[in-house]
Amino acid sequence: MIKKLRRKFVLINMILVTIVMCIVMGMLITTRVHAFHQESDRAMRRIIQMRQFDMHRLDLDPEKRRQPVNSTPVFLVILNEDGTIETIVSPESSEVTEALAQEAVKGAMLSDNEEGFLSDLRLRFLKQQTPDGQKIAFADTVQETRALRELILTCVLGFMLALLCFLIISIFLARFALRPVEAAWEQQNQFIADASHELKTPLTVILANLRILLSHTDSTIAAEKKWLENTQAEASRMKELVENLMFLARSDANSPPFKKTTFSLSDLAWSCLLPFEPVAFEQGVSITEEITDGLYLTGDCSQIKQLFIILLDNACKYAGNEKSVSVSLKKESDRILLKVRNSGTPIAQKDLPHLFERFYRTDKSRARTAGGYGLGLAIAQTIVKNHRGKIMVTSEEYTGTTFTVTLPAGKGTAE
Repeated sequence: MIKKLRRKFVLINMILVTIVMCIVMGMLITTRVHAFHQESDRAMRRIIQMRQFDMHRLDLDPEKRRQPVNSTPVFLVILNEDGTIETIVSPESSEVTEALAQEAVKGAMLSDNEEGFLSDLRLRFLKQQTPDGQKIAFADTVQETRALRELILTCVLGFMLALLCFLIISIFLARFALRPVEAAWEQQNQFIADASHELKTPLTVILANLRILLSHTDSTIAAEKKWLENTQAEASRMKELVENLMFLARSDANSPPFKKTTFSLSDLAWSCLLPFEPVAFEQGVSITEEITDGLYLTGDCSQIKQLFIILLDNACKYAGNEKSVSVSLKKESDRILLKVRNSGTPIAQKDLPHLFERFYRTDKSRARTAGGYGLGLAIAQTIVKNHRGKIMVTSEEYTGTTFTVTLPAGKGTAE
């Protein structure tokens, strides 16, 4: 799919570049053709407007005739009243034969227009009636055609070279521009695979328990209580997983459940810490807190509560041998700073950038024993982003692992 998208990107880019270059080349050639036509037209009008005395001087002085009057080769034919050729004036070094002049005059006289083009002779002409008689100026287009041919050849070669350069650049840009798409596609495939795997485990346990229950049709509910409790536990785990997946899916679609209110973040922190202390006590974890009073936040209270619980639960699970967790909540300038630190084994530096990825675990062998599905930190990051904040993690040997959340402070009182 990514390869097709990359090829389509290159194809569309090359089509657009080709169209633009064709338009530019067309305008360049058209402009040059128009310039050639204007140049020959000026040359013909200039020679027609020459006085008879000037023409006579050109005829008497061969040196002046060798000096081009115009950049475009032109010659002039003056006709008698009966239409015969009276004079042929050629300012160029080459002589114009009478046969060529007669044929050119014949072609020009057949045209009803004052100006035109004789394709057989490759001559442009301009007819004008003057006091000296009817004059017909002719401009040779051989040099013009040659120059135009060279221009077209140069444009075509430049066009091919430019297309090759743009093709190389397009391939490079396609790989560079689609790198985030490729990463998102791989992450989505991994997400689907991991979600399917996590859903498969509780479903397998539930089906196994049901088969056992169906095989003991004569037993009482009390006798089969163990299998029912296992089924209920796995169903609850699967329900939690589905809810987490739905939350992340809605966040990806930019439509997460969000109830915006202003509430006391300090009170919310205490309400999350107090019920958590018995759980921490059972795990042998000691919690120290430093909560600043009077801190308010505008956002979704339930989501922020979920954020606290995720960070506290994660800190207690991986508190290590020292089994200590510290929670700090304070205000710095116009931002609220939440820090949750534990004394557990430091996380490897290579794992830190991936901690907030979905289903990512630093130790996959402890996935089932530690509980959870590897979605907690991904949900925490989503909640923080929903509230225009930032979440970071640092892990060192002596200071432990610290999750730092920065949120914009709210104003006013709780609603």
